[in-house]
Amino acid sequence: MARLEQIIEKRKVRLVPDSELSPDVPEGPGDADWHRRARAEAALKRWDAATPPRFRRAEATVPAVRAWADRVVEDPSAADALLLTGPTGTGKTHQAYGALKRIASSGPDRFELIGTNSADMYGSLRPSEVTGSSERELRRLSTVRLLLVDDFGTAKASEWVEEQTYRLINHRYNHCLPTILTSNLPARDDNGPDLTDFVGDRIASRLAQMVTVVPMVGEDLRRAGVA
Repeated sequence: MARLEQIIEKRKVRLVPDSELSPDVPEGPGDADWHRRARAEAALKRWDAATPPRFRRAEATVPAVRAWADRVVEDPSAADALLLTGPTGTGKTHQAYGALKRIASSGPDRFELIGTNSADMYGSLRPSEVTGSSERELRRLSTVRLLLVDDFGTAKASEWVEEQTYRLINHRYNHCLPTILTSNLPARDDNGPDLTDFVGDRIASRLAQMVTVVPMVGEDLRRAGVA
């Protein structure tokens, strides 16, 4: 011990007592919070790449939308789907991308996202000269971890549209994959057109069980210069 003290004294080494050690030690790969932040950074980059520039500042501010996003974070298989309904310009798309951003910010173990609108989606599913391309696209949309379909219910109704919609929704329903739909049509309206008229009874039955409906009301934010 005396020899050790002589070496320490000779080399002018100062032993720092435990009381002086800072609890804020640098974090690194062995720290759980470091890993969470690293996952969040990667997920937010994916969210940014999948989000149109206009919505890259989106934040989920509606309590029911935030609550749905938090359920996805806690257990994706139990969250099911979110349906935002309401007139044009009430902020449905903004809230949808905000919900997805909130999920990404949590640092999930896995973050995969496809954001599309109804017109583009059905356009990509139509048969083309490339054999099997439409089936591959349907599978991609059906199996991605998180899917947002904007303006759901605006496509012209036909047997083909209903069949493609059924295959998409049915797969995501059966595999408990989180889905966000926005629509100008109400989920149910006994006095006018609603989503049931567009999707048909088979899909409506599944949507009734799987969706959390959040009505969006108010003035057209685009015309008001807010959105």
